[in-house]
Amino acid sequence: MGIFPKRWGDPRVRRRLRHPSENTYLVSCVVFSLLTVVGALSRLLSGDPNEPLILLSIPALVFFVRGHHYARQRVNGVRVTEKQFPEAHRMVREAAARFKMSRIPEAYVVLGNGVINAFASGHGFRRYVAINSDLFEVGGRLADPDALRFVIGHEVGHIAAGHTSFWRQFGISVANVVPGVGSTLSRAQEYTADNHGHTFCSEGRHGLRVLAAGKYLYPQVDFRDIAERARTDTGFFVLLVNLFSSHPINTFRFAALDNRSRPGRVL
Repeated sequence: MGIFPKRWGDPRVRRRLRHPSENTYLVSCVVFSLLTVVGALSRLLSGDPNEPLILLSIPALVFFVRGHHYARQRVNGVRVTEKQFPEAHRMVREAAARFKMSRIPEAYVVLGNGVINAFASGHGFRRYVAINSDLFEVGGRLADPDALRFVIGHEVGHIAAGHTSFWRQFGISVANVVPGVGSTLSRAQEYTADNHGHTFCSEGRHGLRVLAAGKYLYPQVDFRDIAERARTDTGFFVLLVNLFSSHPINTFRFAALDNRSRPGRVL
């Protein structure tokens, strides 16, 4: 991407693992955002100084939010290194190598306060993944390293796929605030990241059961039972829940990981 197309991920790996609908939704979101900004610029030139100035400040806002978010992880989180959480550090390094990335992202463990979550982001030329402590415990104290390996593959996959680029985040920034527009692209991106996680450690996909039952009960959950409910638990309100979610609903997501013959269902 940009001047350094292979800095964070090899294009051939991206194409192979990208959800087939992702680029379509990306173009739609970028066009939506650009048309909004062009309209704001037009109103500014015609003498309306209020709303247009807010929209035209979006690049600075995106830059500030990314920088602030990155600084918060650095000063409050625990840096994953060869000396601190060496096993997780090795997973990050191996994921970067698997996706043919020329640079290894930074990684942090951050206080979860009971929330099961992980994310990937960046600022400037830096990229990083952060894993909430409650989710990190799954691969440590709860002794399920494959689950943690899948999560790390998923998050590093976001970086390898270009999802954390400043220009990408700026391009879809306006679309992200419109219900059902930016979230649709987000779901496609999550499937792309899941493809990376599955490629890196397919055995760890069962760790996503933690999203349904939490870190203590998830070993008792039947992964395939949830996946098969994607065919039976349907209807208008199910689709509505999915439409407004940044991540695919669990039944759709589990089904995509269970049956690799078709891409995940975005809508």
